[in-house]
Amino acid sequence: MTSLDSSPTLNVWRALLALAVVFVMLSTTGWTAVQRQRGPGEPLKAALDAWERGRTGVRQLPNPASPPKRLAAFFDSLTQEEQERLATTYPLVVGNLNGAPVELRYRANRLALMRARVVEERRMHDTRLSEDGRRQAGRRMHRYESMLGGDRQILAFDPSGKGRAAEVFGDLERAQRVSVVVPGVDTHMLTFERTERWYTAPVGMAESLYSAERSADPDARTAVIAWADYTSPAGLGMDAAIGKLAEEGAVRLTALTRALPGTSRISLFCHSYGSVVCGVAARGLPARVSDVAVAGSPGMRVRNAAQLRTDAHVWAMRDRDDWIEDVPYMAVGGLGHGADPMARAFGARVLSAAGAAGHSGYFEPGTESLDNFADIGVGSYTAVSCADGDGGCVSGIPDDGGSGTDQA
Repeated sequence: MTSLDSSPTLNVWRALLALAVVFVMLSTTGWTAVQRQRGPGEPLKAALDAWERGRTGVRQLPNPASPPKRLAAFFDSLTQEEQERLATTYPLVVGNLNGAPVELRYRANRLALMRARVVEERRMHDTRLSEDGRRQAGRRMHRYESMLGGDRQILAFDPSGKGRAAEVFGDLERAQRVSVVVPGVDTHMLTFERTERWYTAPVGMAESLYSAERSADPDARTAVIAWADYTSPAGLGMDAAIGKLAEEGAVRLTALTRALPGTSRISLFCHSYGSVVCGVAARGLPARVSDVAVAGSPGMRVRNAAQLRTDAHVWAMRDRDDWIEDVPYMAVGGLGHGADPMARAFGARVLSAAGAAGHSGYFEPGTESLDNFADIGVGSYTAVSCADGDGGCVSGIPDDGGSGTDQA
């Protein structure tokens, strides 16, 4: 007897439903996968071209795509003065190099932000641009001003196109536990942070998680990264329904986790399309990644957690009124992202999201979703609230709060 889930008729209807959803998305978003607003050129590419021709003394500069350990060895071989000279001459390159000293990256990105701010200020008054173009330049300039404020630690910055960035909360070099927030669609420079709905943007998510982790375990040395350093889908168009951008983002996410300093344990907190990125990246993550937690996930491009091929604990949560539940959980001809991580058959550890509202409320203070993320982030697994209320989701996991790891 054929089961309902494997019924050919049902699968056909699922395929048709998925195609219909994609058609509606494309119709209502104006083919956002094709028509993307662009920023001011590709300054990072120009900076990389200059780096390739550069020298430090008589030495050729290393390939920016070299493994982080090789790049770290190169910077270790330089004097402080030589490092600072490279950061001043090539701030966009040094600020984005996995393997460069963290503090040097912060300083390089601050300089890159200052230069990018000047560019946008000029664009604001460039009469060759449309009124909308000048308005966008003003918005970007104000974003850069905000990122230059205080002692913000910008780990990555690329003003090319719609822009990418990453910011650190806490002491990344001394942290024993590092959490990485991986956001979903419509993540770019102008949505990196928001004045309204603060906790729905990457900076607000990471700041909220960092505060919650410090409350969960004041003695734990933690750091949180707002990681908006990949090209996400623009709206709910075709790019959001396929995995191409997730595959590209997974390469960048894996590189980040392999380049983080020290021996800290790493937890990934992946929201919406960010969970697709984390799913694709899972098999390539280093052993020090101990947890992959997804919220409001459209799928992880696998049929079950075992297919992720990771030794990390896999967690999932979804609040009761998250519209993502109505998206077809399937994969047909490249469309769709596979099984529902909340389904029992998937095999994830299912967390409570009580108090969260809608698709973007998981990092709001006072919610069980945020508290659960924080407990996972500091390794206090026995404090986690499971969706079923019986504690089954933490079965077999001992607490290791605040501990590091010697695994590579």
